[in-house]
Amino acid sequence: MHRVFDSDGHICEPPLVWTEYTERAYREEVLQVRDGSLFSEGASWGINPAFACIPGQFSNPDATWSDILPGSFDPKARLAVLDEEGIDVATLFPSLYLLIGDIRDARVAATMCRAYNRWMSDFCKSDPERLVGVGLVPMQSVEHAVAEAKRLRELGLRGLITRPERYRGQALYDPGYHALWDVVQGEGLCVCVHGSFGTRMENFSSGRYEGNLFYRHMIDHPFGQMAALMDLVAGGVLDRFPRLRVGFFESGLGWLPYWLARLDKHYDVMRRETPWLLRRPTEIFREQCFVSMEADERHGLAHCVELGLDGCVLWGSDYPHFDAKYPGACAEAAETFAAVGGGVAANILDSNPRRFFA
Repeated sequence: MHRVFDSDGHICEPPLVWTEYTERAYREEVLQVRDGSLFSEGASWGINPAFACIPGQFSNPDATWSDILPGSFDPKARLAVLDEEGIDVATLFPSLYLLIGDIRDARVAATMCRAYNRWMSDFCKSDPERLVGVGLVPMQSVEHAVAEAKRLRELGLRGLITRPERYRGQALYDPGYHALWDVVQGEGLCVCVHGSFGTRMENFSSGRYEGNLFYRHMIDHPFGQMAALMDLVAGGVLDRFPRLRVGFFESGLGWLPYWLARLDKHYDVMRRETPWLLRRPTEIFREQCFVSMEADERHGLAHCVELGLDGCVLWGSDYPHFDAKYPGACAEAAETFAAVGGGVAANILDSNPRRFFA
């Protein structure tokens, strides 16, 4: 019998992260919830994040950070949720701190990462066999990012998170990041590309759909991941670092077959523009990359299986965010796997996450 591994769950940062785990000198500067709004670097964002972090509460303007579910921040409560849902192991990503790319001061960003990573490490110590933590690194500064990446294994964390947007305009294939990828590969860490729709970083909806969260949520997740995949694959990063494992999270998987086919075609007819690209994009993806699916993506999963990509697929519940199916995400995913057939459940729920989060 295979395990059930939720490869894309979230926590919601409790005040302890900025009141106790953060170095005292920076406690007024790091990202936090203050008076019902996000606040950082001396200014309010004017955004109440609570509605986005509670299942089914997107349209509730009265939700507050004190309303977030205990399973969001208390490890014992989270383990109870896993038992309730029939999940054996859960990977834990941030919620508020996915917005770390909005922090201008690299020192503040580095402080946020240290505090969050220490808190996440302590969270997972409640049951390290079932709670898998992934750490943050301050991509605003390669020097700071390298220093924090070197601490992750010591803290018991399995990998690092980067946003798909460009930090200070720097692409993931920029040679400046080679020192970071070298450490990540050497430490055996995974790279998790995970966005969110609340960022003020320049992205595909910037200047086009400002203020409309429907449009921004539609665009920022998949378009950002398509661009990040192209940067890492066509940009030569995965050829240069052949043991690097990269996952693309929370954008579904329907876009993937189209995008890989388009990349392959460009490789065939325009290869002189990317002479550093040594393998076909689909080959690179199949050997080094992973993508998370949502519970109801029956047709997208069937297409990936047809293309031999089922060894690259992970499943995530997205608990406890507003659009997560809770309770019942795991049961819905089981229906999808049964409809697709071919033993895909064992790969997606067990063997694939074992390889990625090794």
